[in-house]
Amino acid sequence: MTGSKLAWWYAYLSLFTIVAEAVLSGLYIDNGVDQTVIHHSMTRHERMVVEHEILELLGLGERPRRSRTPPLDRSAPSFLLDVYKQLAEEHEQARPTRSSEMALSGEEQHAIDESDLIMTFQSKRHHLGALRHGHGRHVWFEVAGTPGDASSLLTAELRLHQSATHNEEDPTSLYTVVAHRVISVDNVGSLQMEQVAAVNTSAGAEGWLELNVTKALATWLSSPADNRGFFVTLHPHSQPERHVKPEVIGLEEPRGVSSEGKQPFLVAFFKSGPKLGSTDPGARRKREAKRNHGYSENYLRNPLTDTAHWTTRSCEIQTLYVSFKDLEWQDWIIAPDGYGAFYCSGECNFPLNAHKNATNHAIVQTLVHLLNPTTVPKPSCAPIKLSPISVLYYTDDSNVILRKYKNMVVKSCGCH
Repeated sequence: MTGSKLAWWYAYLSLFTIVAEAVLSGLYIDNGVDQTVIHHSMTRHERMVVEHEILELLGLGERPRRSRTPPLDRSAPSFLLDVYKQLAEEHEQARPTRSSEMALSGEEQHAIDESDLIMTFQSKRHHLGALRHGHGRHVWFEVAGTPGDASSLLTAELRLHQSATHNEEDPTSLYTVVAHRVISVDNVGSLQMEQVAAVNTSAGAEGWLELNVTKALATWLSSPADNRGFFVTLHPHSQPERHVKPEVIGLEEPRGVSSEGKQPFLVAFFKSGPKLGSTDPGARRKREAKRNHGYSENYLRNPLTDTAHWTTRSCEIQTLYVSFKDLEWQDWIIAPDGYGAFYCSGECNFPLNAHKNATNHAIVQTLVHLLNPTTVPKPSCAPIKLSPISVLYYTDDSNVILRKYKNMVVKSCGCH
C-alpha cells in the first residue's frame, strides 16, 4: 500500500474512533503507556460531517431509514445472517465445518465467494397480490433502488419453502415447480407470462427450492417499471398440461401465518460494477467542501502518525476498535456491533531486524538515510497484510444487504 493510500486509511480509521464515546464525542488515542487519552472533542457540525464520511466509505449516500424493526427470523434476513456467520468463521479457518441452516448449494457457495454484495428481497404485497390464474400463485419483490445494476449481477435465485404435508399424496410422486415472469395483465385478469425457471421435487420433500431467475431480475434492474413479479405454478412431472395448487406439496404462502421464517424471498449476488457503491458527484463535492470547514488545526492533525504524543517505539500493530453501536446505528446495522481495525505505528530505525518485517528496499533506504538524513527519509511503518470484513444491514423495512469491504483490518505491520 502506498504512503498516500495508507495516510488516507489512517484518516478514515481516525474518523471512526471519533464517536467511540457516547457522552463525549471525540477522538481517543493510546498514549503509549497503556492509557487512553482524548485528542479532540467534536462539535455537532464535525460529528455530522464525520458520519457522512463513514457512510461514503461504506458505499452509502445516506443513512438507511426504517419505520419499524423487522424480526430477524424472517426468511430474507435469516438467510444472510447465516451467510454472514459463515464468512466470519472463514476468517478463522479455511472452511466452516457446520452446515448451513439454509442448505447452501455448490453454486450458491461459489456465488458467495465471488460476490462483493449480496442482497435479499422479502416478498411484499402488490396490486396483483390477490390475482389467481388457474392454480398458480403471485409473488412480488421490490427491487427498485438496488445498489447494483444488471451488468454487476452475477446470479439471482427465487427461494420457495416446501413444508411437510399430511395429505394422501404419494410422497414419491414427482412434481415440477415453474416460475414465470409476469409481462402484462389485461383488463379481465389474463396474464402474459414468460417461463424463467423450473425445478423438480417430490410430494414428500421438505426444505428450500431454488430457482435461477437471473434473467428476470436483470430485466427489472434495467427497467423497474416492468417488474410485475413472478407467477409460480405446479404440475405433475409427467403431466405438464395439468396444473395443481401449490399447497398440494406444501409450498408456503408468501404471507401465511404458518410460514413465519419460511416466506418466499429473492437473493441476488453482485460483483463490483460501475454503479456499485458510487455516489452522486455533486453530493461528493459538497461533502469535500465541508470536510475542512470548521475544523481546528489540532483536529486536522493525524494523531496516529504524530509520535509527539507518546514515547518512541518500534514499528508494531496497535489496537483500534470501530464501534457501530456507539455510532447509534444499531437500528439498521444487523452485524457486527463493531470490529477490531488495528493500525500500525512506531519507528523504523537502524538496524531493521527481522521482526520488523522490513522489505529489502526499506533496509537500503535506512542505510541511505544514515548517510543523508536530510535528503532521504526513514522508511514508514505500514500494514503489510490486511483482511476484509462483512457488514450486514437493512436498506429499508424488509430488504437486507451483506457487503464485503476489502482491506479493513490490519493483520501485521512492517517497515516500507
